[in-house]
Amino acid sequence: MLKKFFQRDLLEAGCDEAGRGCLAGPVFAAAVILPPKFSHPRLNDSKQMTEEERDELRPIIESKAIAWAVAQVSQQMIDRINILKASILAMHMALDQLQQRPQFILVDGNRFKKYKRIPYQCIIEGDAKFTSIAAASVLAKTHRDEYMKQLHESFPHYNWRQNKGYATEEHRQQISVFGICDHHRKTFRLFYDNQPELFSEENISSQ
Repeated sequence: MLKKFFQRDLLEAGCDEAGRGCLAGPVFAAAVILPPKFSHPRLNDSKQMTEEERDELRPIIESKAIAWAVAQVSQQMIDRINILKASILAMHMALDQLQQRPQFILVDGNRFKKYKRIPYQCIIEGDAKFTSIAAASVLAKTHRDEYMKQLHESFPHYNWRQNKGYATEEHRQQISVFGICDHHRKTFRLFYDNQPELFSEENISSQ
């Protein structure tokens, strides 16, 4: 059972990111302020929901929320500042876009950087514990999935429509065949450490 609030005295916004562990594409983050009585029986950590359930919940969250916003940080910026800083930056950018300013911020995970002197609390596995973080996880995930599906049309050989840029076996195999493209994160080490040849200029394709 998700908890509605961490505290009840201040207006809370939940924040979460999507795409932190990917080999390709931006990292997305969402910030969501929900009304006190909001609930939905299928709302959960987005990773525990099916794609169909997430797609069904997205318009419900967006229509019922007091305020919501989604932001992205590019793979080029991820390479420049690292994925942790990029994830936090994306959360700050989403908070910047909220039409109503929160008084308290709930963040999924254990790392954050203070935003505009607003108090915050990091919650490990918060997307499975608090409604606002779960809602943010759904928005971040669905908006990023939609973006990667659009990229798939220009880069079908990586099958981003299916793997969304994550390090699946198929994605890794296709990188071995086609090399990396401009949308891949060139400093991501999960897969690339043992394949430095993929970083040669002739192996970085924009097609």
